Amino acid sequence: MVLQKLSQLSLKLAFFGLVFLFLGMMKWERLLAKGRFGDSPLKINTNAGRSEFEIDYDRIIFSAPFRNLQDKTQVFPLPDQAFVHTRLTHSLEVSSVGRSLGKGAGEILINKFPNLQSLGIDSSDIGAIVAAAALTHDIGNPPFGHAGEEAISDFFRLHPDGKCWERHVRIDQWADLINFEGNAQGFRMLVSKESGLKLTYATLAAFTKYPRPSLITQRDIARKSQKKYGFFINQLVDFEQMTDVLGIEKLSSDSWVRHPLAFLVEAADDICYSIIDLEDGCTMGLVDFEETVDLLKPILGDLFDPEKLKDRSINQNLGALRALAIGKLIQETVEVFAQYEENMRKGTFDKALTDMIPSAKALGEISRVSIQKIYRSKVVLEKEAAGFQVLEGLLTVFSRALYHHFYQPEAFSGQDKSILRLLPEDFPMKGWGAEVNPYPLLRALVDFVAGMTDKYALNLYRRVNGISIPGF
Repeated sequence: MVLQKLSQLSLKLAFFGLVFLFLGMMKWERLLAKGRFGDSPLKINTNAGRSEFEIDYDRIIFSAPFRNLQDKTQVFPLPDQAFVHTRLTHSLEVSSVGRSLGKGAGEILINKFPNLQSLGIDSSDIGAIVAAAALTHDIGNPPFGHAGEEAISDFFRLHPDGKCWERHVRIDQWADLINFEGNAQGFRMLVSKESGLKLTYATLAAFTKYPRPSLITQRDIARKSQKKYGFFINQLVDFEQMTDVLGIEKLSSDSWVRHPLAFLVEAADDICYSIIDLEDGCTMGLVDFEETVDLLKPILGDLFDPEKLKDRSINQNLGALRALAIGKLIQETVEVFAQYEENMRKGTFDKALTDMIPSAKALGEISRVSIQKIYRSKVVLEKEAAGFQVLEGLLTVFSRALYHHFYQPEAFSGQDKSILRLLPEDFPMKGWGAEVNPYPLLRALVDFVAGMTDKYALNLYRRVNGISIPGF
């Protein structure tokens, strides 16, 4: 048995060795291409004073999906007194850290590859790509955060009004529905013709941390980029268009190598939620200030000066410690990026950068305490429990009405008719029937629910269930 397992392991290692042998090394000249969806890759920027990647940032800032993040919680429900982060403030902070990471990495790349300057690329461009991609990293998150993702998945996987659709769609489409993924929803939103964003291929690739669909032949658990998936199956053509333009290599028949800048976007998020969720936990009284300081000390090292904490408020001290810690983590991450940059382009490096930095152990301890005292706190668990109820309730009434309308007309009721009138005006209500695959219809339903803010989802849930009635 042992020999058999060793033989299987050897074959697997040999297979991946062959994969990497035939992988070409990706080139920065293509990885930083300025083309965008909807335009020719060679189209020249006519917007004086702004690079293509700065235009990406501006388009995202002014988009409706980004504005909606202001009413989506990061970890805590929004309290009346203490300030805690929303998805919007979190995204802005991740983008700020991402810009610093990108510019730092960009300076290294420009020095290493001087020909990039002849193509009109400088370190600020690379900072702008990472900043724009980081700005969108949570744009596909449904109401109530990760609990919302699980609620949507559980509805199709377990609820009778969700499971009834399984026999009408393909197996790869069903895999999308029973494993809802905010990253894939984000990619869908960013390439959607309705959104009109038309971002550059480089920004989209930096956004895509998980360059694979939901259903693949074999997942390599050692590769961080295969932990989740990054696009729904009906966005495969869009994804392949992006990888073709940028020269992103395939890892297997159904998976790709990460764009190197995606590692920086991931690191920006890791840095922010580690440090800032801890800050929020301290602000909410879930973690003692003294314990918070002890958790940050190993990161700060010689930068920590207890004398500077005297005669200032806790919030002032938290702000100062947070700034110092993030600055140190940015420096360490850029250094590790420089160390592994070539391996990223070869496809042989696939780990989180923050797992490789000197402060990795300290971040791991912060994560342990955060799970215990913050993410599993009563106030967070109550929010998650409410999210499950709200999203399941909304999906139930809309899914049932749609199923009755198209597949069981004899069961279509007056209540169903009223429910369907609550769908958006542009909801695709024509062309469906017993012989038509309803996957695009279900994607549109998930788009509708996932795009809601927490408050809108809660209010609509109350109305459709008769808990509250307008005018009463």
